[in-house]
Amino acid sequence: MHVDIYERFWMWGAGAIVAIFLGITAFAAISQGRVPPSHAETVDPRNVWTDPRFAERGVKTNPDGSVEVTMVALMFAFQPNEIRVPAGTPVTFRLTSADVLHGFQIIGTNANTMLVPGYVSQFTTEFDRPGQYLIVCNEYCGLSHQGMFATLIVEEGE
Repeated sequence: MHVDIYERFWMWGAGAIVAIFLGITAFAAISQGRVPPSHAETVDPRNVWTDPRFAERGVKTNPDGSVEVTMVALMFAFQPNEIRVPAGTPVTFRLTSADVLHGFQIIGTNANTMLVPGYVSQFTTEFDRPGQYLIVCNEYCGLSHQGMFATLIVEEGE
């Protein structure tokens, strides 16, 4: 059986692409410990209201000027319901759920995470534009899911 030189070229090229893809996938799986890197912290959802990390919910300014926001999601609200942060400052959100799976999305930004009972979700972002932003739950959490929202007010920095 005769295979034309151009067909051989394309067969070897396709085989090389598949081999490179498999090599990159294997390297990523081994070097990242088979899971993507993330913040892994747990909390007992039954005791989240008395846990020292979530007992005082709201906005706290750190000595370095950064801001930390601690919130708890529950059917069908975010606690606290309104938060105020300065513009142009790194803001770290520490979030958890007290009951079921919830979503946390700040509309108009790339801030979006899932809140799983028993785990602390954490991410840091910065808001350049002052204004009012809507925070919504984007994971269906029950019959009043559509009414689960909060407000983020970004104020002019000092």
